Amino acid sequence: SKFVNDKWMIKNGFLNDVQEHKPWWWNIKVQKLNLSAPLILLPEVSCQKAIEILQEKGYDQAPVVAESGLILGMVTLSNTLTSVLAGNAEFSDPVMKVIYDQFSKIGLEDSLGKLSCILENDHFAIVVHEQMQFDGNGSSFVKQMVFGVVTAMDLLTFVSRNDKK
Repeated sequence: SKFVNDKWMIKNGFLNDVQEHKPWWWNIKVQKLNLSAPLILLPEVSCQKAIEILQEKGYDQAPVVAESGLILGMVTLSNTLTSVLAGNAEFSDPVMKVIYDQFSKIGLEDSLGKLSCILENDHFAIVVHEQMQFDGNGSSFVKQMVFGVVTAMDLLTFVSRNDKK
C-alpha cells in the first residue's frame, strides 16, 4: 500500500522528513545544483531531427514541450534510436511517438532528499518553476516552466564535490 511507503509519500509531497540520520545534503534545495538550461523540443520535431539535435548538442534527453508551455514528456536518444531500429517508429515520425509521458517533476525549492527519493525509481526528473501569468483581461493562471533536467549523476556530482566529511 502506497500510503505506508515513506519513499512514495516523500516523492509525492505528503511527507517532508523521513530519515532520522539524514546526510548533510538532504535539506539543501534543488536550485543549488546549478543546472544548465535544458534543450527543449517541440512535439512536431521528427525523430531524425531529434537524434541529430541531441547528438550535436551532446544531450542524452530533452523535454518535449508544447508551444503553450505544457510539458508533454521526455525524449531520450536511446529510446528514440531503439524505437526506430525496432520498427516501432520511423525517422520521419514526430518525437511524440517515442516520448516518455510518465515523468516526475520537482521544484527549485524542493529538497535534494526529495530528489533522491524520486531518482531511486526514475532516471531523471524535470525541474520546473511555476510562474504566474496574466492575459489581456487580467485573468491569471499558473504556468510551469522547464528549468532543467536532473539525473542521479547530477546529484552524485554535487554531493562528491561538496562533501563535508
